[in-house]
Amino acid sequence: MTALTNSVQLIGRTGNEPELKTLAKDRSMLRFSLATNDYYFNAQGERVETTHWHRIVAWGKLAERMSQQLKKGQMVAINGKLVTNKWKDNEGKMRSITEIVASEYIPA
Repeated sequence: MTALTNSVQLIGRTGNEPELKTLAKDRSMLRFSLATNDYYFNAQGERVETTHWHRIVAWGKLAERMSQQLKKGQMVAINGKLVTNKWKDNEGKMRSITEIVASEYIPA
């Protein structure tokens, strides 16, 4: 039997300046958006480009290294896993967000 894994590999451009925060106990967290492109041909045979946006999060030393190397608009390859967080907002409505938690990266 094959083991199932939660693995994501993306290559795209950073959509904003990565934002590094220091949390409690000196734990670093980095967040930024990543744009990837997809192409298809419509019914008229025209090539159509679609941009997909992904939320990227990195922690600890990886977050610190990424903050020093990545800038807005830079091409980067990200390996990580999908994580969905759920919570109740102030009005009692359930909210959720899905992010890619980075485990490694290769800046271009």
